[in-house]
Amino acid sequence: MVAMVGLSGPVQASHSDDHLMKPFVLASKAAGDMKAVVADVTAKLKGAGFEIAGSYSPYPTATIIAVTNDALRAGVGKSYFGGYGAAQRVSVTSHKGEIQVAYTNPTYMASAYRMKDNLADAAGRLAKALGKRTEYGPADKEAMNDDDLRDYHYMFGMEDFTNHFEMAEHASYQAAVDMVEKNLAKGVMGVTKVYRIDIPGKKETVFGVSMKGDTEKTKEQDDAYLMSEIDFKPVRSTAHLPYELLVSGAKVFSQSARFRIAINFPDLSMMGDNSLMNIMGSPDAIKEALTETAGGKIKSW
Repeated sequence: MVAMVGLSGPVQASHSDDHLMKPFVLASKAAGDMKAVVADVTAKLKGAGFEIAGSYSPYPTATIIAVTNDALRAGVGKSYFGGYGAAQRVSVTSHKGEIQVAYTNPTYMASAYRMKDNLADAAGRLAKALGKRTEYGPADKEAMNDDDLRDYHYMFGMEDFTNHFEMAEHASYQAAVDMVEKNLAKGVMGVTKVYRIDIPGKKETVFGVSMKGDTEKTKEQDDAYLMSEIDFKPVRSTAHLPYELLVSGAKVFSQSARFRIAINFPDLSMMGDNSLMNIMGSPDAIKEALTETAGGKIKSW
């Protein structure tokens, strides 16, 4: 990921209170037909008052549905760069003969992205519509409370939420949005649009993006490649995808992949099988692809 030798390892959660959270919620798992389950989940989400912002299948065994609504947009709009959380991601994953339905934990996301609103409305609607069997992701010892999440970084020297990257600056907010739209439509660097959500009352728009990498040079940005390395547990964390580009004012930002990956997989080991070392080139590959999409210039880093 970066030069890491000599660093002390993952930052441990402080667990200063009893409200410990994990990044994903398992709604259900059972035998079934993938297409039928996706249709059923989509209908339930609409019935619960969500809008389908977009959906895609990063690989054949997975479909991800991005949802939002007025309450969610208003909630994230209260916070600095809250647009990163404007979409909640619902995943339908086929794994070893069962269909797993899961979604991002809105309360976890609210804390990780330092929001003023805890997104309780979204959490309640998702649980009512799809169910809530358990929160999951990292091992129990890596579950975090609000304070832990607001100050989270994988290890000393790595980025936290505030250390996101400015990818490009344009003449205006509209010019920035237009540039991102144009490049996503072209599929620049294998990056295409999954969804777009405009934040009311602010010059802020978040894009969810699919990333493909069909060559040896670009494979480390590829959604399927990345998840094949880091998403290996029996209950899949498919709703980690897709990544985001955030237009705020005339500038385009993205989270550091070192933060964006670690916040959803905080117990990934540094070395060995299914470790961060195996995706050492992915953060820079993702940054380069998203910079090109934002209309920025690639710099050495």
